[in-house]
Amino acid sequence: MPLDTTPLLKILELEQKKGYTDTAVFGGLDRFLKNWGEAAAASIPSRKTLSRFRNLLVKTNYAKLTPLERQEWVDKVRVFLPTLTAKNTEKLEKAIPAAKKAPSKTTVKAVSTQPIDASITVVKGVSGKLAEKFAKLGVRTIRDLLYFFPNRHIDYSQRQLISQLQEGLEQTIVAIVWEAREKKLGGSSRLSTEATVGDETGNIGIVWFNNPWMAKTLKTNSQVAISGRVKSFRGRLVFENPEWEIIEDQELIHAGRLVPQYHLTEGLHPRQVRKLMKTVVDQWAGQLEGFLPSDLKRRNNLLPLTEAINQAHFPDDTDSKDKARVRLAFDELFLLQLGVLRRKRNWQASQPGNALNIDKSLLGVFIKSLPFELTPAQQRVVREILADIAKPQAMSRLLQGEVGSGKTVVATIALLIAVANGFQGALMAPTEILAEQHFNTLSTLLEKAGKMQSSDSYIRSYTGLRQLPVTVALLTGALTLKKKQLLQEWVRNGDIDMVIGTHALIQEDVTFKKLGLAVVDEQHRFGVEQRSVLRQKGFNPHVLVMTATPIPRTLALTLYGDLDLSVIDQLPPGRQEIKTRWLKPEQRNSAYRFIAKQVAEGRQAFIICPLIEESDAVQAKAATEEYEHLSRDVFPDLKLGLLHGRMSNDNKNSIMHSFNRGELQILVATPVIEVGIDVPNASVMLVESADRFGLSQLHQFRGRVGRGQAQSYCMFLAEDPSEIGRLRLDIIEKTQNGFVLAEEDLKLRGPGEFFGTRQSGIPDLKMAKISDVGILELARREATNLFSNDPTLARAEHALLVKELTRVWPKAGEWS
Repeated sequence: MPLDTTPLLKILELEQKKGYTDTAVFGGLDRFLKNWGEAAAASIPSRKTLSRFRNLLVKTNYAKLTPLERQEWVDKVRVFLPTLTAKNTEKLEKAIPAAKKAPSKTTVKAVSTQPIDASITVVKGVSGKLAEKFAKLGVRTIRDLLYFFPNRHIDYSQRQLISQLQEGLEQTIVAIVWEAREKKLGGSSRLSTEATVGDETGNIGIVWFNNPWMAKTLKTNSQVAISGRVKSFRGRLVFENPEWEIIEDQELIHAGRLVPQYHLTEGLHPRQVRKLMKTVVDQWAGQLEGFLPSDLKRRNNLLPLTEAINQAHFPDDTDSKDKARVRLAFDELFLLQLGVLRRKRNWQASQPGNALNIDKSLLGVFIKSLPFELTPAQQRVVREILADIAKPQAMSRLLQGEVGSGKTVVATIALLIAVANGFQGALMAPTEILAEQHFNTLSTLLEKAGKMQSSDSYIRSYTGLRQLPVTVALLTGALTLKKKQLLQEWVRNGDIDMVIGTHALIQEDVTFKKLGLAVVDEQHRFGVEQRSVLRQKGFNPHVLVMTATPIPRTLALTLYGDLDLSVIDQLPPGRQEIKTRWLKPEQRNSAYRFIAKQVAEGRQAFIICPLIEESDAVQAKAATEEYEHLSRDVFPDLKLGLLHGRMSNDNKNSIMHSFNRGELQILVATPVIEVGIDVPNASVMLVESADRFGLSQLHQFRGRVGRGQAQSYCMFLAEDPSEIGRLRLDIIEKTQNGFVLAEEDLKLRGPGEFFGTRQSGIPDLKMAKISDVGILELARREATNLFSNDPTLARAEHALLVKELTRVWPKAGEWS
């Protein structure tokens, strides 16, 4: 019995009209597809068609797709459904002679004798000028080209008959050229090409604007594959500027298949790059050495590397493309995990750590002195840290917790234990403002537990915590040279127990007598190398890394796989929710009036200027103009300050201190204020062009307010947000939980944009996505297993793996 696709087509049409909201059928599309799909599958005779049917209709989780992904899926299904009848399949098979179809399995052509790490100029047709354009994309060698993966594929593999074409969808036909001629179209003085092609079911017109040379290329009676979006013109269906390819006895590249789409730069053209990539893949993919151990590859059913590269660029079908992505994503994450696990092993095994004695009496006194109770999450994290530092291996731990969750208290406990054992502690922050805040917070906490013996703006001493006083110092670039040199001498002699500072702590002229614990705040602002330098200042000290940026677990495992993970996932009781609203442009004046009202009540406000990516200079100029406009035209009676990235550190600190002391009522700033500002009296945050920021960054901005007792507010202004922008703003308006927002941010933006991954010291990810939780966990499991069986990778079967690791992690030194 033939398959009736009419009910599904009607539902998809209604779903399109409703804006892809999953409300076209009661219970949602997934429920309908489960019931309808099981019955429909029984009437599909072709195994290949059945496999595609299941992948496209049965396995898809429509409810979890974004509106854009739903639209793409609906388009694919509407193109696919007409191919399901036996009659249509038979006609399509006849439309292309068997010898002229793409081969069922991609084959590797003759391997070039040129080495794989040679310049791309060895490829025929690649000039020096063309190589310069590829260099802008980070592509310089043949290997780079092989790993220059498409950012997507357009599915032109499902061929339609001309009589089946539908307006508005991406479709493919195979037809005979009846006529092709040059013509001036639409009153233009420039020549275009107009062609008529046909198959056994009818004819259709095609137009290529401003490409008159096409008329000579398309010979009458030649057979062509045409792929593109079908439009309606004067009541007739036409193709406008479609992809095309003359069908000869060779594999199709540009049409009639899954066609690769590459991210290009000015001067590079899609057809040109596709043709080049086909040559490179055919001639050089065979040179790649399969570095994965054979048992690992077999155990996880992974494609051979050469086949994976072929299928990643020019896949036979969707299944092959997916298998290639799994293999190549696994490679990246596996090599990454081996790198970070080796780093962790080196830190912990290359030299012994300092096992600290946990002074429970001191711990009890300090915790009892706190004006609040530690939350269960804080207590759990304290136990994890104390268990680590009691071991003879150096601790390497990442502590995550939102602003206000109490990370500093936890860090203070760890620092106290280090000092009680006769060691020094260091805390490094990304900005002088944040370093000062930590210094003041630690001082306040220690004063409640002990008694202040002496106090200065940069050095304080407390008695009653142990037999000797506990001395805490602040070392930043703002100190005079004389004070700085004096502090450095005291640190070197061991007279300072805890040092709080900025990157100044990793400078060569700062030497510790006995560094036992290093705490690094806001880790993503510091590269791995900076962290390593700080660590080298002690005899393999324990390291605690803290961040207020909620990082999804998968991303944390990837970026910081060398660190164990602790999470303070709850805020202290009584923490107020920050009232959050997304405003339209016409509500700008009411937002300004609200700020003025809050200031009149004694509060302060932040106004964040739009994100401008051109340069710091352009950003600073725009912020200055906005500051002048607000000072002159909007808040002429108030005191405003300006903060941007081009200002000197001294100027930034001066402005921040003025705002901290309440001398300024409104701070106009570029996104530089995302980290490191704590002003309890600030109750309003206004972010301009909020749709340009990611969810995590918007959440960080919101975290700058709500630190005092007063109700706080956050307003996000957006002029004309895109669909993704609107989705972000809807999510953050309703959600206060930073970890939930971080997961959503990752889905919407991907890891590269989540925050500066280049700072993390890890290899770039070209194929893997951090949302690939399954592949990531598999890669971590296999990497851990490999290390436990062959810690130095000395076995003969790991020789190629060692070679690849040395290439990917060039700064890691010897691997075996």
